Amino acid sequence: MRGIWTTEHIRSAEERLLAATPEGALMQRAAFGVAVHAARMLNAHAGHTAGTRVALLVGAGNNGGDALWAGSFLRKRGVGVTAVLLKPEKAHPAGLAALRKAGGRVVGLEDAPRRLEEADLVIDGIIGLAARGALREDAASLLPHISGPVLAVDLPSGVDPDTGMVHGPAITATSTVTFGALKPVHALNPARCGEVVLVDIGLRPELGEPDLRRLDAVDVGVAWPVPGPEDNKYSQGVTGIAAGSATYPGAAVLATGASVLSTSGMVRYAGPAADAVRARWPEVIATGSVTDAGRVQAWVVGPGIGTGQEGRGVLRQVLEAGVPVCADADATTLLAHYPDVLDARDPGTPLVLTPHAGEFARLMGDEPGEDRIGAVRAAARKYDAVVLLKGNTTLVAAPDGRVLANVARGSWLATAGSGDVLSGLLGSLLASGLDPWLAAGMAAYVHSLAGDLAARNVPVSASGVVAAIPDAIRQLRGLLS
Repeated sequence: MRGIWTTEHIRSAEERLLAATPEGALMQRAAFGVAVHAARMLNAHAGHTAGTRVALLVGAGNNGGDALWAGSFLRKRGVGVTAVLLKPEKAHPAGLAALRKAGGRVVGLEDAPRRLEEADLVIDGIIGLAARGALREDAASLLPHISGPVLAVDLPSGVDPDTGMVHGPAITATSTVTFGALKPVHALNPARCGEVVLVDIGLRPELGEPDLRRLDAVDVGVAWPVPGPEDNKYSQGVTGIAAGSATYPGAAVLATGASVLSTSGMVRYAGPAADAVRARWPEVIATGSVTDAGRVQAWVVGPGIGTGQEGRGVLRQVLEAGVPVCADADATTLLAHYPDVLDARDPGTPLVLTPHAGEFARLMGDEPGEDRIGAVRAAARKYDAVVLLKGNTTLVAAPDGRVLANVARGSWLATAGSGDVLSGLLGSLLASGLDPWLAAGMAAYVHSLAGDLAARNVPVSASGVVAAIPDAIRQLRGLLS
């Protein structure tokens, strides 16, 4: 599980590390990491390093200093390096001296367009962690002249480091080299960051507990429930699905199928789409109502049940069952409109809410806004529930403040029924007895991986995502062998 820290914590930790480190050593260590990755990018782009051309976009302060020192290291490998100084009077003195000593060129804004157009690689050292807001006009005017790949130092300039938001002109990086620890921007705006490379500069002991966490493939593979010699269909977890209607039978079929193919030893379906579910998934025990469904270890409720009196009754019955509940889609709308329904829930019984931005706005009275991490934490506290806020970066918050981030592999899951698949996955993990916060993060991870495997770079349906779930789990489990 990888940690992610806010810029406030990063800068505080850096100050403590700097106090115990010889002057300039930390910057040179970071810059060397930038230079090493820049050389790799040059080899990939041009097929060689010596004789290639790199343009440095250099702002004021330490971020620009990192770029200048990296340029000096690249010069020693035979790379032609030109630094464009956006604020010549504020350029990092030691970094600038090192570049000049190594034979690098220094130009102003008037020569910048040609240098950028000729460059095999552009290194973005304009704005560091301390800055906020879009690029200023002088820097923004250079963006159309960048034709090659871009390597960002710490983060793409113009992108907010803590929220990932962009409010005007900003760099879009092919790759980002960051130092010491991952920052929220790397998870919240991966499209701007590109591939993120973490360079160890000895910061970890100074950081403390992370503000945000991100699961990796091994985390999910290790924790994924698989049957052992003593297991049976009941010990694997029995998942109940209360979804669908005569109008929306597909929601029931998709959520149920995801649960069948993920991990459940048994799936019980309860609702008006029982015939459609039986036709597609004959292994499912399907009944017409929650009352007749029998005992389960967790319920999924909401996809396609409607927001009228009937749906409200179904939600109340599920909450009264005293088992973990994943409340999705129409269930979140019902909770927003009829909060008294939560009175049916026994205190302490796990509840997972899975809203998209619109459903979140109904639950909380406002959209998540720029601070999605703060917003999802507030929702988890308000409802005393795990809240999974869907998006290209899905955030999962627990009532105690823990937050997981899952970065999508693409946008293939932006298709009708995708959310129903996620809820079925999540329900099966809840039924297995996993911690609801971890279960939600794992479900989001496998959902994203299944979407990627199903798509193969072309649009895919939610049914295709369901079919790819076993392949996703097989891939993750295969990493452990």
